[in-house]
Amino acid sequence: MLKLLWIDDEIDYFKSHILFLKNKGYNTETCLSGQEAINLIKINSYDAILIDQNMPGLSGTETLDLLKKENVLTPMIMITQNSDEITVNEALGLKVNDYLLKPLNPNQVLLSLIKIFKKNKLVTDKTASDYQKNYQKIKRNINYCYSINDWVEIYKTLTYWEIEISQIDNDDVYEILQSQKKEANKLFGKYIDEDYENILSNNTIELSHTLFKNKIHPELNSKIPTLMVLIDNFRYDQWKSLEPDITRDCEIFINEIYSSIIPTTTQYSRNSIFSGLSPVEVNKRYSELWKKEDEDGGKNLFESQLIKDQLKRLGKEISYSYDKVTNSSQGAKFYEKLKNKRSNNLSVLVYNFVDMISHAKKDVNLIKELAKNDKAYRGLTVSWYNNSNLKKIIERAKEMGFKIIITTDHGTINVNTPSLVSGDKDISNNLRYKTSKKINAEAKDVISLSDPSKFLLPSNHLSSCYIFAKENTYFVYSNNYNNYVKMFKNTYQHGGVSLEEMLVPFVIINPK
Repeated sequence: MLKLLWIDDEIDYFKSHILFLKNKGYNTETCLSGQEAINLIKINSYDAILIDQNMPGLSGTETLDLLKKENVLTPMIMITQNSDEITVNEALGLKVNDYLLKPLNPNQVLLSLIKIFKKNKLVTDKTASDYQKNYQKIKRNINYCYSINDWVEIYKTLTYWEIEISQIDNDDVYEILQSQKKEANKLFGKYIDEDYENILSNNTIELSHTLFKNKIHPELNSKIPTLMVLIDNFRYDQWKSLEPDITRDCEIFINEIYSSIIPTTTQYSRNSIFSGLSPVEVNKRYSELWKKEDEDGGKNLFESQLIKDQLKRLGKEISYSYDKVTNSSQGAKFYEKLKNKRSNNLSVLVYNFVDMISHAKKDVNLIKELAKNDKAYRGLTVSWYNNSNLKKIIERAKEMGFKIIITTDHGTINVNTPSLVSGDKDISNNLRYKTSKKINAEAKDVISLSDPSKFLLPSNHLSSCYIFAKENTYFVYSNNYNNYVKMFKNTYQHGGVSLEEMLVPFVIINPK
């Protein structure tokens, strides 16, 4: 265990920080003044020293000067409330290894120590150092998100750093990033609970039921054929992992995020994309086709008709086709007939492989092993794509001069926290949301909705309610509780409220 000396006349304020560092492999000895530190240095050795600037007697910089004369090679970190130029220049002149500002988060100290003790690796890969510099700004921005577009920017930032940090062998830094992401999802759930009705009505971000009209329909013309690829269950971080390959040798026209409606499932979000209607409107207009939660049969079997009817309402004469790929042979067949699609203004292709990964209940243990965390999940996606018919389709479409739209209906999240629910016998089966006449659930884990119309959702009964899981919670029943907890822990699910499920990619690339 590495040994630290922390010098601060108010060291009692940092007891939790010291305990945190101990759990990370750093044993911390403390003292209250510069003179006491000088005496300790004469009889003990330390792997690193943390020094407060503002202390009675010897200041931090004065103490540093004396310590450096005796321990020139020991890494030293200045901690202070002052960011004035004189203090900073004095500290830098004494060659401190880092300079941290109060109020201090334990993760900041850990990141600083990681940078110092793994310096050789960080010389060649400065990702951890760069993330450290941005840590406090990211934390501040997470705490001051006031709009859905603020959350989009936060999610983009977190995704950027997650992918960058995934490329270095540093579990400590990755764990710190994951803690920021967890805090972001906690506050995002609170934001959605309080503001989702406004999001539905104020048009500040594209939603499932506005996406086609506002983003896709304007791109359709008779001069350039358009291929719309909807990859079911496709997250923004998965897109960013595939982006360099897919966008090579073409022009990115739009590369942004839109928001899936909730529940973040195919029945609601994808039917809304293709119909241009909210779920309550789809249910009303297509009552003979809409399946209630407790009814057997597929919930999205009339997508082609929804597209046709929406195009008709939008008043454009558009020739279109609709295809759905759920296995490799269907992908190969679509690739072979792609040349025939050039006569269409719009060719819609729904590709289901990513959805099959997360829904592979039959082989759930195998999938959990292959995609045990988000880093592995992205890696599995890249590996699949590089050997898939979808890659062949997209490459061929670029060669043939198609405008290509790539998007999804919703994302997915790795769940690891079970939450007990109960309800009537007709309660829905999804692990991330439930609807029924009556539902009992842990209030802290859910967003509760007693009036479905407020969220533009249909009532499956005369009196229906919904609950949506927040963060990385998944719902289980008391019957066979332990078995289901074990089965679905660390699997990828959707239907609830999280950055990963709701904020998803929308991309348009043009042929060169």
